[in-house]
Amino acid sequence: MSTSVVPRPSGRPSAAGRPTVEIVIPVFNEEGVLHDSVTRLHDYLRATLPFTWRITIVDNASTDGTWRVAEILAALHPEVRALHLDRKGRGLALRSAWSTSDAEVVAYMDVDLSTGLDAVLPLVAPLVSGHSDVAIGSRLARGASVARGPKREAISRTYNLILRAVFGVRFHDAQCGFKAIRADVAARLLPEIADDGWFFDTELLLLAEHNGLRIHEVPVDWIDDPDSRVHVRQTAVDDLKGVWRVFRRFAGGRGAIDMGASERPPLRDDMGRQLVTFAAVGAVSTAVSLALYLLLRGAVGAVAANALALTATMLGNIWANRRFTFSTRGRGDRRRHYLGGAGVYVGGLALSTAALVAARALGGGVAIEAAALAASWSLTSVARFAFLRGWVFTRPTARAGGGG
Repeated sequence: MSTSVVPRPSGRPSAAGRPTVEIVIPVFNEEGVLHDSVTRLHDYLRATLPFTWRITIVDNASTDGTWRVAEILAALHPEVRALHLDRKGRGLALRSAWSTSDAEVVAYMDVDLSTGLDAVLPLVAPLVSGHSDVAIGSRLARGASVARGPKREAISRTYNLILRAVFGVRFHDAQCGFKAIRADVAARLLPEIADDGWFFDTELLLLAEHNGLRIHEVPVDWIDDPDSRVHVRQTAVDDLKGVWRVFRRFAGGRGAIDMGASERPPLRDDMGRQLVTFAAVGAVSTAVSLALYLLLRGAVGAVAANALALTATMLGNIWANRRFTFSTRGRGDRRRHYLGGAGVYVGGLALSTAALVAARALGGGVAIEAAALAASWSLTSVARFAFLRGWVFTRPTARAGGGG
């Protein structure tokens, strides 16, 4: 890859001689709209943004006059620089610009300015203050105002639903072309992102959340660009391939990144949140286990149906509690966590089997058996929470009395 750079210093230099915020605009064959869009953004930032700033245009190997327009804009405005790449790829554009930026916060937005500019300050302010690590515009969050066709709306919602189902993410919109990240955090994440295309955004967010970073969502006003260069079908296929690749990475215990000073320390004690989350996970597990029991009881018998139902939900229960209740990710102590969870499962299986046998001995029918199972599972859950919180998901040094 070769690049041509026309650098310009920020028009409002900070005390450290660098901009607080750098906004990157990746472009490919956008000769017709580039000048007007950058001029509009430039004027808006100059009038409203309280931080020092810079705009960087990244030309992704355009074949029209886009690069010439970018050079003209960089020459006209001290706050604008231009970067030329010989290969296409939005992820490549962002990686190239962000990794060479001297700003405290790096961001990007689409050249069509589909996102309302009033969202710029709410996007970058939490990062400048240090409150959050990554900020994203969201067309699917409460308060967003969006105008786009039904096909794209359906595809977007389906894709983000897949992310929430597969990874349990909390953000709502992975694909909105309006994001920002603290530069120190970007320096840690960028080397770990494999994709240089449209999946770059999603991979960045998945890695950020997987490593416990705080993602701030901004509801945006967004108007679909009818002249978008995105090939929807191919992009969707590539995104699904990316989802599968990252899923395998996380499932294999990879994806944990040393965040250095950017790492957010865990809370000293968040038992209230853990207890509520544990109860929610338990309610789902109980409902699934009971449904499986009722489904299998007639075919394999009550005792075997109970064993199969509990076994079917065991791994999902351990994974969910590890991920959500105890906020644990990565490979560290994973073996101990799963073995500890499996040990609790054995105890729960023994208790529920005894309760089931007792219910049947008393002549109970399906309703009595289900009640006995639910009661035994609930009793086991109390012991499970205490054991998981006090032993399995406690660091070994803490159990030994170390670590303060």
